[in-house]
Amino acid sequence: MKSAKSRSGPRLLVVEDDDAMRDLLVEELSEAGFQVIGARGGRDGIDHVRRERIDLVITDLRMPDLDGFDLIRDVKATPHSPHIVMITAFGSIETAIKAVKLGAYDYITKPFEMEELVLVADKALEERSLRRQVARLQREVEGKYRLGNIVARSQAMQEILTLVSRVAVSNVSVLVTGESGTGKELIARAIHYSSERAGGPFVPVNLAAVPGNLIESELFGHKKGAFTDARQDRIGLFEEASGGTIFLDEIGELALELQAKLLRVLQEQEIRPLGATRTQTVDVRVVAATNRDLDEMLQEGRFREDLYYRLNVIEIALPPLRQRPDDIVPLAEHILTQAAARPGAPPRQVGLSPAAQRALLAYHWPGNVRELSNVLERGLALCQTGEIQVEDLPNQVRVQRESEFLAAAVARRMSLADLEREYIRLVLADEGGNKTRAAGRLGLDRKTLYRKLEEYAKEGEGGEAS
Repeated sequence: MKSAKSRSGPRLLVVEDDDAMRDLLVEELSEAGFQVIGARGGRDGIDHVRRERIDLVITDLRMPDLDGFDLIRDVKATPHSPHIVMITAFGSIETAIKAVKLGAYDYITKPFEMEELVLVADKALEERSLRRQVARLQREVEGKYRLGNIVARSQAMQEILTLVSRVAVSNVSVLVTGESGTGKELIARAIHYSSERAGGPFVPVNLAAVPGNLIESELFGHKKGAFTDARQDRIGLFEEASGGTIFLDEIGELALELQAKLLRVLQEQEIRPLGATRTQTVDVRVVAATNRDLDEMLQEGRFREDLYYRLNVIEIALPPLRQRPDDIVPLAEHILTQAAARPGAPPRQVGLSPAAQRALLAYHWPGNVRELSNVLERGLALCQTGEIQVEDLPNQVRVQRESEFLAAAVARRMSLADLEREYIRLVLADEGGNKTRAAGRLGLDRKTLYRKLEEYAKEGEGGEAS
């Protein structure tokens, strides 16, 4: 057996009991740039795989001590098992099928040209490299969305993460509610990557961003000819998410007709692509999210009650950033750390000056974490030192103006009851009429807010009871 000439390329193991054939393969593959090791039989080959890093095994089928099929089984049972290409003179379709079923990447029959073997080896190594990259990226994504990596200094968010950890181990549907920018997709991903479905796909879809006439096809797929532009079959997002989780963001935007079809999918775990004559089973966990008041939509007949209860087995209500000030500075520091780790970022870690921290804490954050991230991106772009200063922040964050509302209330000699009524009206308007969010912001339960609004409406004092 001749020694390999290359020590920098992929490591190949040639398992062949015929000395002349083994030496020839080692020499030729070494000349092709691989680092090649020879093994005199199946058991010798297994020993090499167990004690060395091997990227590809090229093995004969018929060997006296251990045949190629047994070698495949043993190799695939090792940690980080290499790809396998089988060589044999006993070519048959049954042999090829059995080898591939056992885990071989490919199969080549004697006699063969060396160029053919090199080509198959290159393809096997490329596919192995891609698999390892995908596995590495999967681990990075899972790590990023682990519960321990979510910033939650406040008691409210700690309680939510505790709930997420309990929900993740089940398979029930989850409804995540909260204002825009509070991190609903982050929680959905945390549920997925903390569950047994973590190895499956996570498929997010923003229903508000898909044209209404395309949502059904997007979700459930279609068959060729189902409509004018359906030139070929297309799988839907539910089928794509099978074995994993689908995240239906902005679920409140779904039309009533499609709500009925989604309900059937949740009940039966079956979809029917447009133009199909049969249903097909899917194994999908659904996490939905909305920043709208679904209770109010139920009362107005704009959201199906049966779908609501099917989606809302567990509700996770995310508080706005202004209600969890303990998280603001830690979140800002986390965002800055992530920005520093991005490719092409300046080779320095930027922090926040004490004055900038005070400005962030004093601001009410109508855009929540998303707005905080944008503010910090601006700060990073303008910062000329190792700290973001107050002057690097936008006007609305750094300028603390006197409360015109309170000044006007004093000037008008308003009573405490009048002040409460006016403040409730302004908060409700600021929340776009969403009574659930307004109640949370006011520190009231929803029934109390509804009662007050009804009283104001009866008094004719401008309260909005609708």
